[in-house]
Amino acid sequence: MKLTPAKRWLLAAIPLLFLGLFFLYPVLTIFKISLFPGGRFDAESLRALWEKPYYLRVLWFTIWQAAVSTLGALALGLPAAYIFARFQFPGKKLLRALVTLPFVMPTVVVATAFITLIGPRGLLNQALMGMFHLPAPPIQLLNTIWIILLAHVFYNTSVVIRMVGGFWANMDPRQEAAAAVLGASPWRRLRHITLPLLAPAILAASLIVYLFNFTSFGVILILGGPHFATIEVEIYRTAVRLFNLPVAAALSIVQMIFTLTMMVVYTRLQQKMTAPLEFQAAGRSQRPPRTWGEKTLAAGVFTALGIFLIAPLIALIIQSFTLDGGVSLDFYRALFVNRTGSIFFVTPIQAVRNSLVFAAVTILFSMIIALPAAYLLSEPKQRRFSLAGLLDPLFMLPLGTSAVTLGFGYIVALNRPPLNLRASLLIVPIAHALIAFPFVLRAILPVLRGMNPHLREAAQMLGANALRVLRHIDLPILRRALLVGVVFAFTISMGEFSASLLVTRPQFPTLPVAIYRLLGQPGVSNFGQAVAMSVILMLVTAVGYIAIENLRTGGEEF
Repeated sequence: MKLTPAKRWLLAAIPLLFLGLFFLYPVLTIFKISLFPGGRFDAESLRALWEKPYYLRVLWFTIWQAAVSTLGALALGLPAAYIFARFQFPGKKLLRALVTLPFVMPTVVVATAFITLIGPRGLLNQALMGMFHLPAPPIQLLNTIWIILLAHVFYNTSVVIRMVGGFWANMDPRQEAAAAVLGASPWRRLRHITLPLLAPAILAASLIVYLFNFTSFGVILILGGPHFATIEVEIYRTAVRLFNLPVAAALSIVQMIFTLTMMVVYTRLQQKMTAPLEFQAAGRSQRPPRTWGEKTLAAGVFTALGIFLIAPLIALIIQSFTLDGGVSLDFYRALFVNRTGSIFFVTPIQAVRNSLVFAAVTILFSMIIALPAAYLLSEPKQRRFSLAGLLDPLFMLPLGTSAVTLGFGYIVALNRPPLNLRASLLIVPIAHALIAFPFVLRAILPVLRGMNPHLREAAQMLGANALRVLRHIDLPILRRALLVGVVFAFTISMGEFSASLLVTRPQFPTLPVAIYRLLGQPGVSNFGQAVAMSVILMLVTAVGYIAIENLRTGGEEF
C-alpha cells in the first residue's frame, strides 16, 4: 500500500510513542538510577556487583544452570526431532501438538505441575508412601537444583523439537544417500553431513533455550525457594524486598548486556555456519519405521516424552480433583468463597476476573499499536519509508528484554507526573501489551505483505475511499491474522507472571500472581486452590494455543 509522507509519520508515531513511553523511557531510567544516581556518572552500584561475592555467585549460577538446562533439552529434544523429521506414523500431528504444549504453558503452571507430581504432597510421593508404608516423602526435590533443571528441560524441549525437527524434515536426504552408496557408515554420515547441515538450526534452538533459562524467573522463584536466584530473581528481590534500586538497576544492565552479547554472537556464528541447501517438502523424506531398531527407538523416545512432558500436566489435573484420597470439587468451590469475611480479601475467582479484564484491555492496546506498525512495515521495499528498515528490529526490542526488568523499569519510571501510573490499573495491561505487541505484529505483517496491491488499486479506481477499502478489502483478508493476534495477546496477558508480580496492586492480582500467593501460604486448602487455578490457566492457554495453530495461515517465524 502506497502511503503519503504524512500517513507514514502518523502510522510510525503510534507504535513509536508507545515504545518510547513504556519501553525506552523505563529502560533509560534504569540506566540513570544505576550509572547517574546524582546526575553525574557513578559506577558504585556496578562495582558492588563485582566486589560482593554474593552477586558473583548469582551471576555464575545464572550462567551454568542455563547451560546445563540447555544441554538437557538438547539431549531429549534431538532424538525426538529426528523421529518427527524422518518418520511418518499415525497420530503424529496430535503428538507434535502435545509435546509443544509445555512450552506455551505459563511458568506458574509449570512450577505448580511439578509440585503436584514430585513435590512433598505430589502424586508420586503419595504413591510411594502408600506402596512401601513410608513415614515421609522419599522424593525430596523441592527447593533443589534438580527440580529447577527438570522444569527447564520440560519447558524448553519442545523448542528443540519444533525448530530442529522442522529444519531436519525439509533437508534433502540425497546427500546422505550418496554418502551411504560410497560406503560411509551411519556414524560418519551423521558426523560429516547431517550435523554440519543441522548446525544453524541446533545453534538457533540452543541460543533461544539458553536465553529462556538465563532469564528464568517463575520456575526459580517457586521451585528453587530462597536458596537459588538467577539475575532475574535477584532483580526482583533487590528491588521489591530490599528496595535497593541502584543495585537492582545495575543487575538489569548486566542482564541486558549479556542478552545482547549472546544475540550478537549467535548472529555472527549463524552467518559463518549457514550453507546453501536444497530443501524439499517434508513428506518426501518421511516413511514409517521399518526395522526393529527404528521401531524401538521411536517407542522409547515417545514413551520418555509422554512420561516427562505430559505426566506433570496430568498430575496437575488429578490433584485439583483429589481431597483426602477421594474425588472432590471442593478446591474449585473454594475459589468463590471469602474465607476471611473481610472486604479486603480477594477471592481467587476475582483474580480470574481481573485477568480477563486486563486481557481484554491488552488486546485493545496491542491492536492499536500493532496495526499501524504492520501497515508501515508492509510497504514495498522500493517505496518504503527510509526509517522502516530500522523500525522493524526496533519493534522487536521488547522480546529481548526480560519482563522483570520491564516491571522494575515501570516501578522507578512511572511514579511521577506526567506518567504517574504506578498506582493505576492501566499499568498492568500496558506491560502486557508491550510483551504481546511483537507477537501480534508478526501475526499480521506476513498477510499484509502478501496481499495483492491490485485489489486496493481497483477499489480506489472505482471510487472507494480509504475507509471503504479498509472495511471491504483489508479486513476480510486480515480476519484470520487478526484473530491469531487477538489470541496471542489474550493468552500472553492471561499467563504473564514476571512483570505482573511487580506492577499489580495487592487488591487486584492477576491469575498467575494469585497462584503464586496461594502456593506461598500453608494449608491444604490454599494449595488446592492454587492447583485448581493452575488447571484453569492451563486450559485457557491450551485452548489459545490450539486456536493459534488452527487459525495461522503461515508467515514469519518469531
